[in-house]
Amino acid sequence: MTPGNNGASTPEDDDPFGYLYADGQANGAQPPSGGYGYPNSVNRVRAVGTRPYGQQQPQAGQTAPYGQVPQQQGGYDRPNAHYAAPETLPGGAQTAQQRMPAGGGGGRGGRGPNTKGLLIGAIAVVAAVVIGIGVAMMGGDKDKDKASDEVGTAPTQSEESKPSPSASKAGESKVDLPAIDAKALRLGGGATLSQDVKGAQSDGGIYVGNLNQVGSSVTWTVNGVPKDGAYTVFTRYSTVDEDQEMTLTVNGKPFGDKLNLGNFTHTSDGDFAKGWTKTYAWPTLNKGTNTITLSCEDGDKCNVLLDQLWLKAGQVKD
Repeated sequence: MTPGNNGASTPEDDDPFGYLYADGQANGAQPPSGGYGYPNSVNRVRAVGTRPYGQQQPQAGQTAPYGQVPQQQGGYDRPNAHYAAPETLPGGAQTAQQRMPAGGGGGRGGRGPNTKGLLIGAIAVVAAVVIGIGVAMMGGDKDKDKASDEVGTAPTQSEESKPSPSASKAGESKVDLPAIDAKALRLGGGATLSQDVKGAQSDGGIYVGNLNQVGSSVTWTVNGVPKDGAYTVFTRYSTVDEDQEMTLTVNGKPFGDKLNLGNFTHTSDGDFAKGWTKTYAWPTLNKGTNTITLSCEDGDKCNVLLDQLWLKAGQVKD
């Protein structure tokens, strides 16, 4: 066997790609007609160095002639001159072309986010909050001023925990309670009626004198007490120089230590006409009739003129 004759088969037959080489073509090598599992695939194969340029490209559905292959796409970022979009071909689908909004996006060709608008919005929010706080503080100051104007209109907690005598007066203020002038009192001992000193408020300016002797007294029989409870007995009198005190008896029992008959007018010239004043005591009375006696006992100071007696409900001072 010689190098030029290697049996029944030729080198072109042994090498399926022999037709791609010049010596194979010289010996009559032909490309296979069957392809490699897909139709007309062999028609895209050409010999090295035999790529034609400037030839017409086959239309869709046509097969390129032997030795001619479709031009490949251009390099990176270079359009292919023979490329056509599907929508430009006959029967091709129409596609919607999207446009980027002008100035949008964060790429190198567009503008960045609208930071100026965001900054203005943030400033507006801060301003609204500051204004709201200012309005609230102004309203609070007005409420505070209003509250300060009302201080003293209601009792404090300490006053409520320890009721004053006037609290009882409020509930009984509409009840007319008994009162008596000097001339209606029952006198005892050396007590006498007189009207020499001016200023007595009893009918006719009459008052009780000569009470500065032990055993002298006045008694008031009180009728019409509406109910059991605490009451205030007021006594109008006159005294001069030093304070005085006498014994107070309620329903036959001494009440307290002594009834204080102080020189509240601070009269020091012996003029009883300038010494008229009043005092009070808070006894407990029964409903109906009660007796109240003011007497001069041993150890008492009784240099007073007695004008009137009257009652008020509860423990009051006026």
